[in-house]
Amino acid sequence: MFGGPFDAYKELEMILTSCAAQTSTGPCVQYIGPIGSGNYVKMVHNGIEYGDMQLIAEVYDVMKIVLGLDNISMSKVFDQWNKGRLESYLIEITAIILSRKDDITRKGHVLDHILDKTGGKGTGKWTVQEAAELSVSAPAISGALDARLLSGRKEERVKASKILMGPSTSSQSVIDNDQFMEDLEKALYAAKICNYAQGLSLIKCASDTKKWDINLAGCARIWKGGCIIRAAILDKVQAAYTANPYLPNLMFDPAIAAELNSCLASWRNVVIACANHGIPCPALGGTLNYLDSFRTESLPANLTQAQRDFFGGHTYERIDAAGPHHCVWTDAHKDIGNIMERTRGEN
Repeated sequence: MFGGPFDAYKELEMILTSCAAQTSTGPCVQYIGPIGSGNYVKMVHNGIEYGDMQLIAEVYDVMKIVLGLDNISMSKVFDQWNKGRLESYLIEITAIILSRKDDITRKGHVLDHILDKTGGKGTGKWTVQEAAELSVSAPAISGALDARLLSGRKEERVKASKILMGPSTSSQSVIDNDQFMEDLEKALYAAKICNYAQGLSLIKCASDTKKWDINLAGCARIWKGGCIIRAAILDKVQAAYTANPYLPNLMFDPAIAAELNSCLASWRNVVIACANHGIPCPALGGTLNYLDSFRTESLPANLTQAQRDFFGGHTYERIDAAGPHHCVWTDAHKDIGNIMERTRGEN
């Protein structure tokens, strides 16, 4: 993910190409753009990594709590998934982790002895900060960050578990294990697509803003080898941006949209099961909300904007007239005068 002067890249290209991971589509290196662009793409790569890891962790939790699977059974499921469309480095290592016996106690598996507190080096937080700065929604990544932050509050969570109640068993419907396992696979697959969509949307917005001209198909290509987020789905991501480099969002690609639509019912079933069992799913649930918001022509944002205008005179746009508008909502409100004066000098 080289960013900097193009002449410098050309000087190093032969060395970088020979050192890079090699895939069927070529060496996993390319010129990203001017100074800063390479580091930016690497940062977002790590943000996507946060989201991917959290999605897998949530599916693991659902398997354990809803289906009652043990580690070996879950390892076999992830291993099987890694032979299909979910093939990826993180799915592969999850199968290995679940099967690893504990050498210290000789009892159970290593995973059962690991404290549920997740650390981080900061790149996930930086990605979320950048997404907020550029007004790009990235709930898989922000949900993953929130999950890590809450995991660090172990002592508080232990206390809260004794005073805050979860759902009653009466709210938990009978589950068809085979069907629900299929639902889990579809939910994870669709959520992973949306996670890539969020990260690539952030890269596109930064590239457009800073005039970096980043090749998104190229990003997908170089992530296919030597990267934590390498996955089979990146072939389809690369194909989508090759067909249309100007896609405003990956989900606009017809083939990607068709795959998402085929998974939606299952994804909803999984999120409903999480709610019924009191299982936190900030990435699975937040990303489903992301898709639902994205596909909704009319959101309740009109009420939120009306509230802003009511208490702060922040104005609003109308659907039947151009320009900013303000309403004198009650007799206690005053006319704010020339609305255009509020924004004069901003540009």
